[in-house]
Amino acid sequence: MKTQILIIDDEWNMRNLLRIYLQKEGFATQEAATGQEALRMIGKQAFDLLLLDVMMPDTDGWHVCRAVREHTQIPILMLTARSETKDKVLGLGIGADDYLTKPFEPEELLARIHSLLRRSSLNRTIEPQEKQLNYPGLRILPEAREVYIEGKRADFTLKEFDLLTMLARSSQRVFTRDELVERLWGNDYGGETRVIDTHIKNIREKLQKAGLPYNPVQTVWGLGYKFQVPGKSE
Repeated sequence: MKTQILIIDDEWNMRNLLRIYLQKEGFATQEAATGQEALRMIGKQAFDLLLLDVMMPDTDGWHVCRAVREHTQIPILMLTARSETKDKVLGLGIGADDYLTKPFEPEELLARIHSLLRRSSLNRTIEPQEKQLNYPGLRILPEAREVYIEGKRADFTLKEFDLLTMLARSSQRVFTRDELVERLWGNDYGGETRVIDTHIKNIREKLQKAGLPYNPVQTVWGLGYKFQVPGKSE
């Protein structure tokens, strides 16, 4: 069965160009001209990857990305003319897996798509290392991809969950930003490492809002981050 890719862009010329590239590569494609149309299609059919434009008239790509991440881990590659670093950090921070600025070379687009699909396939086949990670007031279920704080489930995006789990699995180990980016996005990622800071900020806010009485994600100044539970020795 062919890989199914949904192209979400309000410009017909761009959708047509992307369709030509993808179908020539052997992918099956469908198209949505608006964010709302895309969300309806995603709710009815399973796709293997989304190509998502940011600037759309009815519902922009930021909203679509957030809405999709509430229900599925499908890879999302954002395509946009907005090249500012803050936009890239925002897109990756809300759950996009990659971010490509228009105009782009078809070879780079296809390389990034293949990379995302490989990582997605790998994530589905790797056996979980453990059934759960338990810390005071905090329980992480890697297989179910769920987090419970003081007994209540808390919602995290795909990348937030992966980052929190990675840190929790190696309690007290210091990870640099570069190392975290490579583990989350792969060594072919060419974006800003500041996206890690955005994810860390979101994780801390959600842990605090859910009632966890301590901050387990600690900053190690000049180095990176580590998972540290109060009372545990350095």
